Amino acid sequence: MFNISSIEIHLISDGVVWMDSGGPWGLVPRALWSRYLPPDDQHRVPMVLTCLLVRAAGKTIVVDTGYGDKLPPKMQELFNLQRAHGTLIDGLQRLGVTPEEVDIVIDTHLHGDHCAGNTRVTASGEVVATFPNATYYVQRREYEDAMQPNERTRATYQPVNYAPLVEAGQMILLDGDTAIVPGVKGVVCPGHTPGMQCVLIEDGGESALFVSDLASYAAHFERLGWMTAYDVEPLVTLETKRQWQQWALETGALIIFQHDTQILAGHYVEDDSQRKIVPVEADWV
Repeated sequence: MFNISSIEIHLISDGVVWMDSGGPWGLVPRALWSRYLPPDDQHRVPMVLTCLLVRAAGKTIVVDTGYGDKLPPKMQELFNLQRAHGTLIDGLQRLGVTPEEVDIVIDTHLHGDHCAGNTRVTASGEVVATFPNATYYVQRREYEDAMQPNERTRATYQPVNYAPLVEAGQMILLDGDTAIVPGVKGVVCPGHTPGMQCVLIEDGGESALFVSDLASYAAHFERLGWMTAYDVEPLVTLETKRQWQQWALETGALIIFQHDTQILAGHYVEDDSQRKIVPVEADWV
């Protein structure tokens, strides 16, 4: 657990998927990225599905929901989905939180690995909110893009994960940077998708940033030119990272990574003219 003054942050894993290395590393030469994260014999690398439980302003907040339980068996096999730590729901249970007790869900964006756990399918085939009493938040631009995907994006945008929530009035569409509760803010960080938001947590002069896919791994945050093949606007990603790198240096903020299996969080520092992430001790609940 991390404390940002009075705000609690818990890291929860919804599992680990193994993706073809060309996805997470894009144009970065294998000779460089493999020093950081060696691939397996099928040229895949692991990506953890880290979600957050945040307690702030008297509210119980979940940030991103992983794959949930709707991923078809064929896709589970393709991604080699492993759940040694259980699911998001299991992690919440270990913290004494039931789905009914969650007040707010923040989706950084609507790719399946970040939001499929928003909804579940009942025994009768009805799609319902996984967190029935929660208000869900996502950027309007992200929702509009997700509802009108193109040939590149349609595989990861599945309306069953979010459209029922909007139709039911349970998902609020945000227009730009927005304070969700005091101390917790959605900030638009375009590049991976135009409407992606990171989650900024600030209290008592301390700060943390959950970077989502602005930097899937810590190495992506350290190096402006390293980005994934999944980014819709890679040169925008570069400039967005430049902005948040400087902010991280100035604030000393905690940076929390969503997909890194080795460095879950750290501080971005300048040491002997070298800028790097210094990891902090962290684990999933």
